[in-house]
Amino acid sequence: MQLVFSDAQYWEDFLPLTFTRPVAEMRCGILTFSERWQKILENTDVSFFTENYLQEKFKNPENIESLFLVTNFLPTETITQQIKDLQLGEALVYEDELIAAKINMKGFSLNQIEKMTDIKEELIFFKKPTDLFNYNDKAIDFDFKLLTKGRISQELSSTNGFLGDKKDLFIEEGAQIEFSTINTKAGKIYIGKNAEVMEGCNLRGPIALCEESKFNLGAKIYGATTVGPHCKVGGEVNNIIIFGYSNKGHDGFVGNSVIGEWCNLGADTNSSNLKNNYANVKLWSYRTKHFEDTGLQFAGLIMGDHSKTAINTQLNTGTVIGVASNIFREGFPPNLIENFSWGGFKDDERFKLDKAYEVAEKVMARRKLPLTGDDKAILKHIFDNY
Repeated sequence: MQLVFSDAQYWEDFLPLTFTRPVAEMRCGILTFSERWQKILENTDVSFFTENYLQEKFKNPENIESLFLVTNFLPTETITQQIKDLQLGEALVYEDELIAAKINMKGFSLNQIEKMTDIKEELIFFKKPTDLFNYNDKAIDFDFKLLTKGRISQELSSTNGFLGDKKDLFIEEGAQIEFSTINTKAGKIYIGKNAEVMEGCNLRGPIALCEESKFNLGAKIYGATTVGPHCKVGGEVNNIIIFGYSNKGHDGFVGNSVIGEWCNLGADTNSSNLKNNYANVKLWSYRTKHFEDTGLQFAGLIMGDHSKTAINTQLNTGTVIGVASNIFREGFPPNLIENFSWGGFKDDERFKLDKAYEVAEKVMARRKLPLTGDDKAILKHIFDNY
């Protein structure tokens, strides 16, 4: 059975994070939404129903019978079973929105649906970037149970200090942790395959350190924090998500934030997550083209892929940074930094596209990955249209 992961109405709400990916490829908890559903449904035959310019990289659905699924929620056991039990022409609806349907993608139309069932249970649904860090504790807990059920963790080295219940700590094969403090009293801690927690780190869960990632010497990590694969994180962080392949390797604070892939925060980059007047934080909405009240007192940085900050960069509370931006000028940049900004301020020139390719190629080569033609086409589309 083909799984078709749909962006539905949510793609625009997650910009700038979704400029370079479908909603299903965002990370929250330990896994991406796509990885989570593949694990839940025990099916890796995946395609995406997304923006046209992304479809060259992210596989188009085949014209066959499929499970059509909106991925950005955490299912209960009951909902999971309802999804598995769907018959052709049946669908599940939550808050008047279709979230799952068994349909034939040939001549795709919602008119194929003959029976709709309303879900009455309250679900943890991710509808905007701040939901990713706001509900990350719930997602880490969900994924921890999903990934570790029936498995045995590697032993924690005796050089470490530990607080909490050992069942709330899981260390994958090849991971290294020495001379650090691990506290699971506030939430579970997952250390991925071949990850490393260097000496002197202080971890207070819930935390997910994914495959091949590192917490650098003396890092202070507060939950709920997710560091995706192939990242380096140092300094102090609190309730952040890094999708993967990005570095915040040095001192400096980042809190209540989401950072995409292939980003780098220069030494002593600091991002405010609380306004001096303790008012609710506003964030730029690409859908409404206005700064919208998040309803949150704590909200820091939302950063698109391939963006960079220079040393000593200071970011205001509620800053949104687009794709392939470079922030290096003195002073606080504005709360909205556009795609391909060269400097970070409103009237700065744009980062030339060929130079953006050149930098991305060098950065990705360090992880032995190519910048493909599809990647270049996505960046060009963003450069030309946004």
